[in-house]
Amino acid sequence: MSDAYPKDLLYTKEHEWARIDGNVATIGITQFAVDQLGDVTMVELPAEGDEVTKDESFGSVESVKAVSDLYAPVSGKVVKVNDPINDSPEILNEDPYDEGWLIQIEMTDPDEAKELMSADAYAEFVAEQE
Repeated sequence: MSDAYPKDLLYTKEHEWARIDGNVATIGITQFAVDQLGDVTMVELPAEGDEVTKDESFGSVESVKAVSDLYAPVSGKVVKVNDPINDSPEILNEDPYDEGWLIQIEMTDPDEAKELMSADAYAEFVAEQE
């Protein structure tokens, strides 16, 4: 079960993932979230330079089923936005862990990442949701 979630990522209960590289966190949504949403039709993301706060909404994903807020797994400044996803939101359905990343955050408090779940812990959390 836990093999469904990449081991090099950290996860939130809101179904976002974070790939930590030094002081920068790349953020996306998990395959579980994508499966729950169905076909993604629009993604609303912050602009580069915007500040985001851990556990607060930084954007939304709209699908054929619902609109869901996106919650920042860590606090910091948005240093890069995955612009192609604005024109082609279906990338999220096709490749949520690589091409479907959403934003990169320069973390203001890297210790916040220690509060995120491992792949195994996230798999257990998802199993409890199903």
